[in-house]
Amino acid sequence: MIVLRRLASALPVIAGVIVVTFLLTRALPGDPAVYFAGPAATEQAIAEIRHQLGLDRSLPLQFLDYTERLAHGDLGTSITTGQPVLSDLLTRLPASAELTLLALFLAVTVALPLGIAAAMRPGSPVDHLCRVATTAGVSLPTFFTGLLLIYVFYYLTGLAPSPLGRLDVYASAPPAHTGFYLIDSALAGDGETFRSALAQLILPASTMAIFTLAPLARITRASMLGALGSDFVRTARASGLARRQVILVYAFRNAVLPVITTLGVVFSFLLGANVLVEKVFAWPGIGSYAVDAVIAADYAPVQGFVLVMALLYVLLNLIVDLAYGFVDPRVRFES
Repeated sequence: MIVLRRLASALPVIAGVIVVTFLLTRALPGDPAVYFAGPAATEQAIAEIRHQLGLDRSLPLQFLDYTERLAHGDLGTSITTGQPVLSDLLTRLPASAELTLLALFLAVTVALPLGIAAAMRPGSPVDHLCRVATTAGVSLPTFFTGLLLIYVFYYLTGLAPSPLGRLDVYASAPPAHTGFYLIDSALAGDGETFRSALAQLILPASTMAIFTLAPLARITRASMLGALGSDFVRTARASGLARRQVILVYAFRNAVLPVITTLGVVFSFLLGANVLVEKVFAWPGIGSYAVDAVIAADYAPVQGFVLVMALLYVLLNLIVDLAYGFVDPRVRFES
């Protein structure tokens, strides 16, 4: 029931995203017909292309045509690639998803233990390390962090491969089962491709993980400090329970709800941050696809990208709500 309520409440948001995206794309500088026709095209040729694209009609008529095609699952055709937008997005989405999920995994793996350790020892070197890491992660823009990592690990030391996509030039893509090169190469038993894909992933994923772990570590530390100072934790300690059980079962479980909220927020940020990271590392994901479409004033890919991001945000918020009920049954009961 809660799933249906959340989906119903998201419908006006999706409708608003469709309207606003349509209007904003029409406000972009440039003319798609001019870009498609080329610099040597005549005015008559540009006018014919504009008529073929339907750009010579009024905005209300263009919007009605767009919504009618959208209702049939048609996101339009990209004038830059010549392919349906839905096909382009489905082809590029696994690259973005693999990068984002690995970055989130790295961030959670570092941020949660760091935040817990800092809360258990306030004022210790671990606590100071947590503060420095969170301050640096919040302060450094993702594109600057990416360029810095490229300069240090590729240009200066040569430890990382060239930041030019998902595989190096000598490796071939594994058989497509999931679109995730790490999983597909592992399923195929291709260790060389797996190592190549992992090597290409390390720097961009680390760039996004540094950006993500800052709020996660900070909120984990703050929530754990509050939980460790509560009466039920002091009672658990006085009862002679093991220290590990007190920390993980009593303190962390009661401090995890703000962490889940922050995790959902930073995952949403990652979906936006990957646009810059993908351009820095020449990553063939949906972020770089959207940037190229904006530069070319290609309306359909921009609208499709924003709509897909909005749907992912709705799905993410639904998962966070369900996670609340799983961790704390009281939330499920109150809903």
